[in-house]
Amino acid sequence: MAAFRGKNAAVLGIGASNAPVIKFLVEAGAKVTACDMKTREELGDAYEAVAGLPVELRLGPGYLDGLEGFDMVFPTPGMPLDIPELVRAREHETWQSNEVGLFLDLCEAPVVGITGSDGKTTTTTLVSEVLKAAGKKVFTGGNIGNPLLSEVVDITPDSIVVLELSSFQLQPLSKSPHIGVVLNLSANHLDHHRSMEEYTEAKKNIFRHQGPDDFAVLNLDNSYTRAMGDECPGHRVFFSRQREVPGGAYLRDDDIVVAVHGREEVAANRSDIRIPGDHNVENVLAVAAVTALCGCDFEALRQVLREFRGVPHRIEFVAEVDGVRFYDDSIATTPSRAVAGLRSFRDPVVVIAGGSGKNVPFDEFADAAVERAKAVVLVGDTAPQIRAAIEEAKARREKGVRTVEARTFEEAVRLAAAEAAPGDVVLLSPACASFDMFRNYKERGDRFKEIVRVLGQVTDTPGRKP
Repeated sequence: MAAFRGKNAAVLGIGASNAPVIKFLVEAGAKVTACDMKTREELGDAYEAVAGLPVELRLGPGYLDGLEGFDMVFPTPGMPLDIPELVRAREHETWQSNEVGLFLDLCEAPVVGITGSDGKTTTTTLVSEVLKAAGKKVFTGGNIGNPLLSEVVDITPDSIVVLELSSFQLQPLSKSPHIGVVLNLSANHLDHHRSMEEYTEAKKNIFRHQGPDDFAVLNLDNSYTRAMGDECPGHRVFFSRQREVPGGAYLRDDDIVVAVHGREEVAANRSDIRIPGDHNVENVLAVAAVTALCGCDFEALRQVLREFRGVPHRIEFVAEVDGVRFYDDSIATTPSRAVAGLRSFRDPVVVIAGGSGKNVPFDEFADAAVERAKAVVLVGDTAPQIRAAIEEAKARREKGVRTVEARTFEEAVRLAAAEAAPGDVVLLSPACASFDMFRNYKERGDRFKEIVRVLGQVTDTPGRKP
């Protein structure tokens, strides 16, 4: 904490992600300037959250001027690091970090960091629950849970920290977690990252700064993460659903086998997993590898798997109406995530897709829709783009799938229900972000649930496995 006392610090962006940074720096004795392109009126509640703190406010045009005059700068997650103002500040040796970087520098406990294009929250939750079941004192944060920066002084070396980390949080890091997990990688956030290469490079920071006693846990079945194995400075541990991996974690028949300590152990069975889909088998393989690396008994893993029913908005069972099961997979904001949702069911699926785009193609989703879906209901800004991709996929595969376009989200849900017959599944798996109609994917998922419950005039009932 003494390292910050009297230092001039600029925090770029006044919002939820940087509020903990501002409060921490103030408490550590830094001279803080909070900068934002928005005016006081535009910031609203975010302004009120910092207005009572002893900070200087720099708002509106010119909020990035003179950054080279500060000792340290904390850009908001997602701000391009190559903008001229930040480049100039680095040329003047101004130290740059973010909330996660600060936390990693200060935390005395071992950290498990988890990233990937899909499955981060589910895997982070599972790892946390398994470690707790094994008797560990666990702190969970990053993209999930409360920001941990305010708790860092209370986190002792005998604890374990589990962080869900996005590409935006990883991009500026100069320190990596003790165990870094990369679940998978596919085109994502290309509306913010300048290229797939930049996105991939950001993800690599989860292991890039590791030492020889650290571990990188990587998916052997994904081409991007498989290639990362050649760049790991610490120990490399692969997991695979498709093949056996010496020294890793893999699926043999229906057994989840872990061999990270040189001997094979059956950690769990596929039948222990209550959440659907092959992608969740891969997530569990990563969890099993982390369980072993943290020195925990696999009984804790089996116990958690048998009780874990998933995280809201991730292929979450909503209700059964007239023999049709409705599932909320609103978290599927990318085509690859929606493909995983489609492939999680054996029964006929009517899928609701569309929203705001991320500058990624829909070819993979279109192929999966033609192959697996009974019908596709399209809604939102990307509906024409997805329809065009599906038409091309139908021509390639010489196979059809019915497509219907809706004017509103409620109409989309009702049309999907009309397309489904008893025994079918209606799946909200949009393959897109939600910002054309909703504040976030959670609001979209909650609205889906409301409409379904009105359709059947039902209350929550226990879910069934697909």
